[in-house]
Amino acid sequence: MLKLIAAVCLRFGVTSMTRSPQIQGMMLCIRGTTLVLAAALLQLSCGSSQNEPTVIRFWGLGNEGEMVRPLIPEFERANPGIRVIVQQLPWTAAHEKLLTAFAGESTPDVSQLGNTWLAEFSVLNALEPLDRFVRQSRIVQLDDYFDGVLKMNRIDSSLFGIPWYVDTRVIYYRRDLLQKAGYTEPPATWQEMLRLCEIMQRKAREEGRKQYPFFLPTNEWIPAIVLGAQSGGDFLRDDNTRGNFSGPKFRKAFSLLASFYEKEYSPSGQQLITNMYNSFSDGLITMYISGPWNIGEFGRRIAPKLQNEWMTAPVPSMDTAYPGASLPLGTSLVVFRQSRHKEAAWKLIEFLASREQSIALYRITGNLPPRKSAWEDSSLAHNPYVRAFYRQMQRLEPLPQVPEWEQIVIKLQLYVEYIATGTLTVEEALGRFDREVDQMLAKRRWLVERRKQP
Repeated sequence: MLKLIAAVCLRFGVTSMTRSPQIQGMMLCIRGTTLVLAAALLQLSCGSSQNEPTVIRFWGLGNEGEMVRPLIPEFERANPGIRVIVQQLPWTAAHEKLLTAFAGESTPDVSQLGNTWLAEFSVLNALEPLDRFVRQSRIVQLDDYFDGVLKMNRIDSSLFGIPWYVDTRVIYYRRDLLQKAGYTEPPATWQEMLRLCEIMQRKAREEGRKQYPFFLPTNEWIPAIVLGAQSGGDFLRDDNTRGNFSGPKFRKAFSLLASFYEKEYSPSGQQLITNMYNSFSDGLITMYISGPWNIGEFGRRIAPKLQNEWMTAPVPSMDTAYPGASLPLGTSLVVFRQSRHKEAAWKLIEFLASREQSIALYRITGNLPPRKSAWEDSSLAHNPYVRAFYRQMQRLEPLPQVPEWEQIVIKLQLYVEYIATGTLTVEEALGRFDREVDQMLAKRRWLVERRKQP
């Protein structure tokens, strides 16, 4: 720098031998030249930073964290000023990793989030409300989403997530075994389902075979909550601060679940079914509630000779309306409040949530789109195995939006096992369970009661 200044001054005839007025001129020259050079360097620096792309981080969970990578180049081509860094997190570690990142102020800009986690992260004030972005968007049209799925993304009237894919549950069944019992598809009501199970079990015994017509694993909370969602009662009461599982409506649903174990229509212990796919192929089990990922698994793991003998159907109903309600599970795309690039983060969400990319994700992963318009695509419209899912998504019942929900349903599995094995009666199990839920919700109850104080 000094050499450059000296050269400039020499160019204008200023030397160290110059007398006082000339020295003053030299100093002015130096100052002026320094300002010119500083301005030039600043301009170069600004120009350099303006040319650098905005880098946003996206965390994908499980298989999607890997499968989303082929979609990103198209986004970057359409948005040359944005670069996306994708990090894959295993589902088993994702929840803890996200909480740790929030505590350490190192959250990503955009993340995939299980929609039952939204309440927890919104309470932490970790998520950016998306309403203002949606109002200006021509891509994310909320009326194009299945209603039950969208409701899972709203908390206290604010939208915190954009649905990415849906993991609702339907019935997988053996068509050939149902036909032997005189049915072409699973019944529309649970009472008729019990009659079908009785017929199938009687025929199996006459043939000297062991059969569990409807496999309801005791280490899964989904069947119990599906029945509870159909009962018309609320899982929680008093502003979601206390358990309501021992109330008459959920007790009726839980009693129905218990009857499948009492009559041995479903095994009461996990050790009896060591491999569900083999048991399904062997005819040991005939029906099973599961999600869309099992379409691919059944295609790979069910015996080849039976590939035309299995199908999917919506879940039965506890009333006359068919199908019965199922659950709007799945994942959503969120922007973390700590992001310094929220506008760029929203552009990525818009891209991934578009109709076209919803279809692309389905073709890559088998994950079902939450947008109604995506189901018009031939890859979905002509697939017989996903038709039941489309019909099921017309009737989804949102779950309570409380941070403790995951903890509650995991504990529920223990009480499902208690009633399946006869360790507790339905009334005993639900009474104890409600007391445990009340303990889980103690902090929430304190906060709600405090807000009500004048």
